[in-house]
Formats: sequence, C-alpha cells, structure tokens
Amino acid sequence: MKLYFKFFSMHLKSLMQYKASFIFLVTGRFFITAGEIIIIFFLFDKYNSVQGFTVEDVLICAANVIIAFALAECFARGFDTFPSIVRNSEFDRIMVRPRNEIFLVLSGKIEFTRIAGLISGITILIYAVCVGNVVWTTGRIFTYVMMIISGVIVFSSLFLIYAGICFFTLEGLEFMNVFTDGGRNFGQYPFAIYGESVLKFFTFVIPHALFQYYPLMYVLGKSTNKFYMFTPFIAMLFIIPAYMFWKFGVRKYKSNGS
Repeated sequence: MKLYFKFFSMHLKSLMQYKASFIFLVTGRFFITAGEIIIIFFLFDKYNSVQGFTVEDVLICAANVIIAFALAECFARGFDTFPSIVRNSEFDRIMVRPRNEIFLVLSGKIEFTRIAGLISGITILIYAVCVGNVVWTTGRIFTYVMMIISGVIVFSSLFLIYAGICFFTLEGLEFMNVFTDGGRNFGQYPFAIYGESVLKFFTFVIPHALFQYYPLMYVLGKSTNKFYMFTPFIAMLFIIPAYMFWKFGVRKYKSNGS
C-alpha cells in the first residue's frame, strides 16, 4: 500500500500542475451528471411513482450507482484504457517488473477528475435522505454502505474483464460498455422497472441487481427479507471469475512487438 500511495501522490502532483484544467473538467462532469438527475425530476413531475418507486427512492438508487461507478472509474481506470497498453507493448515492461501486473495497471492510471461523479452522488444522496421518508436504522446504513462498496467491486471487475478481452483481440469489445457505462446509466433506476427478464439477467449473469435492486428494497422498507442485506456480499464474488479470466488472458498473452 505504501508504494501505491506513492503512485497516488505522483498522479495528484502531476494533475495539480494544471489546476484550471482539472477544475473545468470536474465542473463539466458534475453538470453532466446533474443533467441526468434533472431528467429524473422531469419524469416524476408527470408521474408520481413508477412501479411503486417515488422520486426520492430513485434518487437513493441513483446515488448508489453514481458513487460506485465514480470510485471504480477513478481507481480502476487503468483497465479501461488497457487496449492501448497491449497495442503499444507496454504490457511487456509490466510483466518483467517485480510487482503484480494488476497492481501496476491500477497504479499506472488514477483518474482524479472522476471525483465529480462522487460529489454528484453524495449531493444527490444527501438531498434524497433529507426529503425522503426512509428511517435510516443501523442496518439500513450498513446495507447502503455495502451497496456502494460492492458496486465499486462489480464495476472494477467488469473493467478487469474488458482488459482481459484485449489479450485476445488487441482491442476492447465495445459491448462491454453496455455493462459499465450502460450499467451506470440505466442502473439509476431500480432494475425491476425494466421487466423480469432484465432483472434476472442482472441477478444471475452480471450481478448489478445484487448490489442495487435487492438491498435497495430492504433499505427503502419495501421488503422485510433480511437476506437482501447480504446480497452485496454475493455480488462481490464476481471478482473471482473476473480475476480468473484475467489470469487466463495473461497466460495466453503474446507480445505485439516494440
């Protein structure tokens, strides 16, 4: 961890050489997210609820996904840009260094501008908590925190799978954006509103619903099933197949030349 914090400090110092650029980027990303949230308000201005979910419920859901995705993008951004690392044969240098390759990819790219999403998500959450009717017991607070942590792990796992695909194609497959950026966008609404088939897919294949929908039902008091408190822990297990796929790709890796 000490070495990672050194990389962290280096990236931050480098970014602070261009403070104005950093501020403009963060501000721009903040207003992009704000625009997405305004759409939610427009929707609920016409409809009081969607399948029993009020605007406050949806905002609590959206805040969870926005915060989780922002943290994943900030610290796992190296995997999202991995195609260029493979194409330019930079992975050759990574493999001969005396550190784990995942650690080196993670520490090689830290996207601090994604803090805008974190600020947006926290702002949305504070607003929703203040105007909503949820009674925030210890169990519900714990569940919501685990929803965010689990979301970070799931999104990071998807970035890892995306990077693993590059060992076989030299390019990431764009369909993965459906589960990363797309997961962030349509994950701002409870998955149940998209239909049973979509809910099942994002429960048993890509576990977005395990950290978003089911624990949300418990947090909002729409379900008394205590098992929903622990579905975020099940979602975290998604890192295992993602890691196994990455290691399989590393074993199959062949240099692209220098």
